[in-house]
Amino acid sequence: MFKYILAWFPMLLIAIGNGILREALFKKYMENLPAHQLSTITLLIFFAFYIWFIVERYPPTSSSQAILVGLVWLVLTLCFEFGFGRYRGNSWETLLEDYNLLKGRLWILIPVWVVTAPYVFYKIKDAKL
Repeated sequence: MFKYILAWFPMLLIAIGNGILREALFKKYMENLPAHQLSTITLLIFFAFYIWFIVERYPPTSSSQAILVGLVWLVLTLCFEFGFGRYRGNSWETLLEDYNLLKGRLWILIPVWVVTAPYVFYKIKDAKL
């Protein structure tokens, strides 16, 4: 499991790079909400490629392990997101705002994808064997 915990850390760099892309490019051509929506979609795609690579390189030994990897990554992601957000002085209301689908915020898709992608890619890989 330790290798999967280590494999989570590059996702931070991917997310930071995606945020830079949003700030430097998307926000030049669109308003804040569409820029965040597009940024969420690009991050889902970037994570898909990365998680697929990890599952190929370090295949889980079972469906249960793939689910466990997703759960560990989810906990790490949420701890980082809310811990770092609170450290930066953001209120809980501000932090939870990105999860409000009724206001067009799509960020909830990121933790959903992080928790499910290892299992999805494990099953795809398993089906090919």
